[in-house]
Amino acid sequence: MYWLITKYLLTAAVVVLVSELAKRSDKLGGFVAALPLITFLALIWLYVEKQPEAKIANHAWYTFWYVVPTLPMFLAFPFLLSRIGFWPTMLLSVIITIACFQLFRMAIKPLGVEL
Repeated sequence: MYWLITKYLLTAAVVVLVSELAKRSDKLGGFVAALPLITFLALIWLYVEKQPEAKIANHAWYTFWYVVPTLPMFLAFPFLLSRIGFWPTMLLSVIITIACFQLFRMAIKPLGVEL
């Protein structure tokens, strides 16, 4: 039980750190947010919990493929924010990400990558 609480607290601390840094510096907040901190933590948690190496490697592999279709949303978000407001931009960002994910999934299927 203590381990689970520790995992939650450390993971939450990363999110709080990013949001606090972003308040002080757009560039630093964006830089730290772009680091794969949550992925590193997940890989550490998997390793410490003695998951098989194949499972840990698969997590890193799929994380790569899932990150790629999210990138257009980061370009659309600042463009849309001043035009349609925060919540509509959030909703449209989710829709853009889902659409990009579906298109990306179809595009890489011939390469033998199943998402």
